[in-house]
Amino acid sequence: MKQYLVPESSAKIVIKDNIVAIISDTPLLTISSGIYNGGYKKINAILNVSVPDDYNDKHLHDDPLNLVYDAQKNLQITTDCIAMLTAAKISNLSIATRQVGNITITAIATAGWRHGESAGEIIENSHYMHGTINIMIILNANPTDSCLVSLFLTATEAKTAAMTDYDIRSRYSGDVATGTITDSLSVSVTGQGEKIELGGPASNVGQLVASAVRQVVKEAADKQEGLHKGRVLDRRLSERHLSVDYLAAELSKAQVLGDQKTIVFLLEQILKSDPVSAVFLLAAAKLDDDFKKGLIPNELGDLTSLSKMFGCLILRGYPLEDVPLLSEVNLPPFTKQAVNAIIQHSSIVGL
Repeated sequence: MKQYLVPESSAKIVIKDNIVAIISDTPLLTISSGIYNGGYKKINAILNVSVPDDYNDKHLHDDPLNLVYDAQKNLQITTDCIAMLTAAKISNLSIATRQVGNITITAIATAGWRHGESAGEIIENSHYMHGTINIMIILNANPTDSCLVSLFLTATEAKTAAMTDYDIRSRYSGDVATGTITDSLSVSVTGQGEKIELGGPASNVGQLVASAVRQVVKEAADKQEGLHKGRVLDRRLSERHLSVDYLAAELSKAQVLGDQKTIVFLLEQILKSDPVSAVFLLAAAKLDDDFKKGLIPNELGDLTSLSKMFGCLILRGYPLEDVPLLSEVNLPPFTKQAVNAIIQHSSIVGL
């Protein structure tokens, strides 16, 4: 068991087995979305509990609180508590501390984003626990109620900013992810010191909360799932629902570039051997993000022509009129023309 004292308070951070907890001798005012006892209340303990590897969705659905009760016994907590559940390993947690004046802010996160989602999209699956981002924050401060809510919002924004930093994508749509389907957040304060009224991202306290959260979410996710910077191209494309297999399946509909198996082989060889083509395809996918959202500037003209001209960039003078429309191919316009041009270019230069 490991313990860390929270400065200027009777609280401590405890790490034991599959649990990380904030425990305080005096009640902490807490706002939480925890699955157990969440809400707005004074509480002496906040737990983040990792589920066993063999614990599936049915176990959680049938009796989600057994793990909480076991964790309470393990830590010998006799008072009521707030609890969150995660499939991430507690050993992969990250902790960061910030200070402004007499106020110390500590953020703790466990994180994985296999079930990333983009808020507002249609999500058909439920009851998943894999990929949860759980965050606990404690401040030795005395915020107003509205400030505490603002800090909760600021921490949520910072979590999303961390995902944007790594270009994490929704597994459901391929859009930029804003969270995962089972995230939880708890913000606790000791209630000591002078009143704090502002907790937004521009406030002194809010900036420190956001900075700490942004750091710990990325660090915890890297520990849980491996480093996200520099991840391989195939993974980046698949996260956008543009895997090589899918690209080849669509291109094979045109019946001029070969069958799916042939196109898969060509693309895999090209993207491994020609970094410029790989970067060109990734740039096209990024442009199609803007296309999907209607963000391509209107003054750039017709998008069909524009995407064809974009594809011709890698063909170096290839006549625009000779570029096929590929109307049978159901791919975003820039990706469609880019991947077609990459294959055409390979035949010209003999890759």
